[in-house]
Amino acid sequence: MADKIVKTILGIAGGITGSMMGKYILIFVISLMPILELRGGLIAASLLDMPPWQSFLVCLVANILIIPFVLFLMEKILDFLSKINFFKKIINWWKNKALSKKEGIEKYGYLGVTMFVGVPLPGTGAWTGCLLAVLLGLDKKKSFISALLGVLIAGVIMMIFSYGILKGILN
Repeated sequence: MADKIVKTILGIAGGITGSMMGKYILIFVISLMPILELRGGLIAASLLDMPPWQSFLVCLVANILIIPFVLFLMEKILDFLSKINFFKKIINWWKNKALSKKEGIEKYGYLGVTMFVGVPLPGTGAWTGCLLAVLLGLDKKKSFISALLGVLIAGVIMMIFSYGILKGILN
């Protein structure tokens, strides 16, 4: 699913990919996005034939930047937006969707956050893992470290997939 979304984004943003700086900006923005995150950024970087290690660092930094945002600000933003009927339904859906994946985090605690963020599957990642940590009342500093480790693990897995397996399939 992520590869289809990434290909669509690349098609829409075709003009920006004309320069290397434009490509880096694009993979940075993709890596900030919920659902896609670092996984989508690395797939895009691979499809754009960008250098692996520089792309990894750009995607990693972008995905790490959202961790404190979600851990320290998201609850306040969601509480504020919940007062507006239109957003209330969307926010409740998002919270319920996140809470449906809480078993591993409840069972394993901070290791569960790391594993949840580190496994590159749809619906997992730093956005959802950090939201779950907040909703479950976990310590934000420990959750930050756990999510950071998870992003690193996901990055390594996605590097192998994007620059190894994916490149082999597409070439």
